[in-house]
Amino acid sequence: MLIRAAREDEAELLSGLAIRSKAHWGYDEAFMAACRDELTLRAPEVVERRTAVAEDGGRVLGFATLEGEPPEGELGMLFVEPDAIGHGVGRRLFGHALAIAARLGFTRLTIDADPNAEPFYLAMGATRIGATPSESVPGRMLPLLAVTVTGEDDQTQGGVRSDRRSS
Repeated sequence: MLIRAAREDEAELLSGLAIRSKAHWGYDEAFMAACRDELTLRAPEVVERRTAVAEDGGRVLGFATLEGEPPEGELGMLFVEPDAIGHGVGRRLFGHALAIAARLGFTRLTIDADPNAEPFYLAMGATRIGATPSESVPGRMLPLLAVTVTGEDDQTQGGVRSDRRSS
């Protein structure tokens, strides 16, 4: 599997992938319609949002975006084709995003996670730090997660330690 920078001409392909990936969780048509704009990447955003794709045999299997400016940013989007979920694509994209974040000087990334994806992010070392309102569906709250970008070669996923806070 190859992880590479996405191209602007892939915006439509990536938008379709995001919609298929989100729909995988069984959301109804009305919900998906409400999310469509938020799941759509426009050509200029592909570069602006530091989009990376996972590709195998010429097929794009997933993508992730790294957004914001150091020191704190956001893992804005991470979507995997439904038939590739559970095969390490998300893990590779997550690790790649964190490596790029470390190289660029980010110290922390937040993630507005779909509730169905929260277990994945927790397994990758993220910690839930709260909740945030959905930009697409009024009244819906999403898990707000964070990871500390360390850049260290340690026992954690992709050089990341969970962003644990004491109460």
